[in-house]
Amino acid sequence: MVLPHALANFNRHVTNPTAGLVAGRAPGFGIVLHKGRKSGRSYRTPVMVFEQDGAYRIALTYGRNVDWVKNISAAGTFALETRGHLVELTDPVVRRDPSAAWAPVGVRQVLKTISADYYVESRPVG
Repeated sequence: MVLPHALANFNRHVTNPTAGLVAGRAPGFGIVLHKGRKSGRSYRTPVMVFEQDGAYRIALTYGRNVDWVKNISAAGTFALETRGHLVELTDPVVRRDPSAAWAPVGVRQVLKTISADYYVESRPVG
């Protein structure tokens, strides 16, 4: 199922600017800072993110074919604002896990319900 692209478009213009005010500080959320691979323009995309064992995992609630995933994959590095800190991440890899076992228990069920099978995994630079 994954969330519909019409919702993604609405969120990009309406919800994301507001969510961006708190997403970089709230537990379970963050902001991916990335550059357009064609335009070079800077973007800030609110995401659900969880850190465990030195890896950051970002839920792909709109699927794996969204622009920000293409941008960070092409660049190979990106920044993540989370819990009030800026983390430089490298080597983003899209992984599939229909059970969402990588996510905290409370979030896992939500991801399974919307069939968000994919996530990005990345590690800090250095």
